[in-house]
Amino acid sequence: MNAPPTLGAQHVRELVDELAPLIVGASVVEVLALPPRDLLLYLRDLPGADAKAVARVRVSADADCPRLHLQTARQAHPDGPVGPFFRRLSADLVGSRLRKLTQVARDRIVAFEFDATPCGERRVLLAELTGRHANLLLLGPNERLLEVLATPAAGSKAAQRLVVGEPWKEPAGKPREDSGAALRELLAGASEPELDGAARPDPRAPLSWLVQQRLGPAVERAAREREVRDLRERVERKLERARALLHGLTQRAAAVENAERVLQDGELLKAHLGQLKRGQARVTLVDLYDEAGGERTLELDPRRSPHENVEQYFERYKKLVRSAESVAREIELAQRKLADCEAALAELAAPLADLAELERAWVERGLLDATQAPPSRKAAPEPRKPYHLFQGLRGAEILVGRTAKDNDELSTRICRGNDMWLHTADAPGSHVVLRLAGKPEADAEELLDAAHLAVHFSPLRGATRANVHVARGKDVHKPRGAKPGLVTLSGGKTLALRLQPERLQRLLGGR
Repeated sequence: MNAPPTLGAQHVRELVDELAPLIVGASVVEVLALPPRDLLLYLRDLPGADAKAVARVRVSADADCPRLHLQTARQAHPDGPVGPFFRRLSADLVGSRLRKLTQVARDRIVAFEFDATPCGERRVLLAELTGRHANLLLLGPNERLLEVLATPAAGSKAAQRLVVGEPWKEPAGKPREDSGAALRELLAGASEPELDGAARPDPRAPLSWLVQQRLGPAVERAAREREVRDLRERVERKLERARALLHGLTQRAAAVENAERVLQDGELLKAHLGQLKRGQARVTLVDLYDEAGGERTLELDPRRSPHENVEQYFERYKKLVRSAESVAREIELAQRKLADCEAALAELAAPLADLAELERAWVERGLLDATQAPPSRKAAPEPRKPYHLFQGLRGAEILVGRTAKDNDELSTRICRGNDMWLHTADAPGSHVVLRLAGKPEADAEELLDAAHLAVHFSPLRGATRANVHVARGKDVHKPRGAKPGLVTLSGGKTLALRLQPERLQRLLGGR
């Protein structure tokens, strides 16, 4: 996993120097919590700006890449509880004025100082952007610590200096040495992200734009890679167990095939019962079942009597006969579990796999164990839809299947006979449906929009050219017994597509 570039003290100073003239003096209209470690400050009454202008300041204590920047793209509000730190921050800061924005002790620490707060007291939002130990703090008068976002481990150095009710203390040690490279140079080598169509650079904050566009996606990739790795490890553990189970069952099956010989050995011992003595570990007898009249050596339990040893052979034979009735079925189930695990690993390798949906489906099927108890019953959530929804240039709905199973539902139940159905011709991928809503023909531009999405949600993502199957919904058929996502076409055509990045940016940004 490639770690995102890390901001040093020099880079933090550059960002503070750029942002301070733009936001100091502004009023806080909202504090949006983005758990677990991010927040957005919504500021209005910006210096030299229109009265309706709003600035979004992203403050992140993410352990992979703590950072600070203006966020130019809109932010969806997250669901669920936000925790005491964010609640206190919102109560103390909304309605206040940002009096000062400074770098603390020439380190990777930024102080947002507020006055005119609802409680009438000075407040400071302190962002310790110090790598793996990054944290967000709320200070009151005399630098007294009021709230801590991430409570440090008991006994750690951080726990000794971050005591609620006590004055805040700077981290021990010298500030991290800078590499000497300016922020623009640091981020010059970072991979270029796919631009969010809703994001536009602020010409007054070019460094902040670089941080948003280069580091934000890098952090998301690192988080996704971590989730993929954890999920893969859980599946691989199940895969190893399935292999071990299948190995044991195969040995049992081999033993079952030898059941008749076990019965013969029992009869052989019974016929020579008089020659057996307690304490023997083995005995060699003339094999009555060998046409050549050879000898056979049989293992005995020296702790058992001759009669008990004979009965043990007969019991073993009965157990093998009983096992024969179930071992074939158990082998079939183990092979299916093994195949499911291998298929799960293949699904996980897809670049656009919906990890939460995959995990949910695997837990429901019993492939994985749930990581936690189900949440308490609340209001029924909105039913899950088997597709992502996009909007074409003229406003038509474009539906993109989420998983192979969802592709089946989209193509056979949701897609109407006159709707346009699309899929990449040379690679697997999501099924795409362009809803015509009663129109006899598809708009040419919207058909190109749908074709671009079919390529984007496939392994051909990033290609400059691709072939896409286009057909009416009535020409798409699901063969009986076919695996999920597999359909056949009785009509349609193949569209030779030349990908247009700006079209894709519009579609993804307007989602």
